[in-house]
Amino acid sequence: MTRTRTIALALIAVAALAVGGYIAYDQVLRGDDVAALALPTQTAAPADPTAPAASPGATSAAPAAETGVAGEWKVAGESVAGYRVREQLASLPAESDAIGRTSEVTGSITVESAGDGARLTAGTLNVDTTTITSDESRRDNRLRSEGLQTDQFPAATFEVTQPVDVPAAALAGTATDITLVGDLTLHGVTKSVQIPAQAQLADGRIQVAGSLNFALADFDITAPNVGGFIISIADEGALEFLVSFEKA
Repeated sequence: MTRTRTIALALIAVAALAVGGYIAYDQVLRGDDVAALALPTQTAAPADPTAPAASPGATSAAPAAETGVAGEWKVAGESVAGYRVREQLASLPAESDAIGRTSEVTGSITVESAGDGARLTAGTLNVDTTTITSDESRRDNRLRSEGLQTDQFPAATFEVTQPVDVPAAALAGTATDITLVGDLTLHGVTKSVQIPAQAQLADGRIQVAGSLNFALADFDITAPNVGGFIISIADEGALEFLVSFEKA
């Protein structure tokens, strides 16, 4: 075989490898285009012109004991949790993120009165990772044995380890920043984390939304391998959730 023919065959092989890899990426792990989970916007009721004006510096929120916030709360059915990752095949940029979500979320929180606000003193969340789905069933099937390995690790959990102060504004229906400190167990690994979140009381329910970016290596997660091609996800992923709690 001549040197020219050898080079030509090598170039064809490389091209076929690249095309095959892109097809695998395109058909199995192309990203989704889904907005991040966030608290629903509350519509303020029209002001009553006959109502007396509030004193300067006064808050419209009643103490937690008066609003019925203090006590036990359980996760309501419309809650959602899942992952978001940026996918990339070799040097090809991903068009968007890959997102998987589930509504199989359970758990509870304990809230006590704290002046005009409240304090979350305990809380646990459990996510059934085997029910997480994206827009691509082949991606979901692969994550059963690779990446999240949901067959082996069917649950992700979070347990609050430090009390969380909930400002009066949140009890009045305003989305308010909080930080959830606790133990996150994912892929069989438990880490202490701080999750930036927002909370509000709306329609008699406590709503909490948050997102945590984390290094995959921290939870011993390895990027999936598709047809011999390594899918890179920038060594990071994100846990997202929007959870509603109803009074137990």
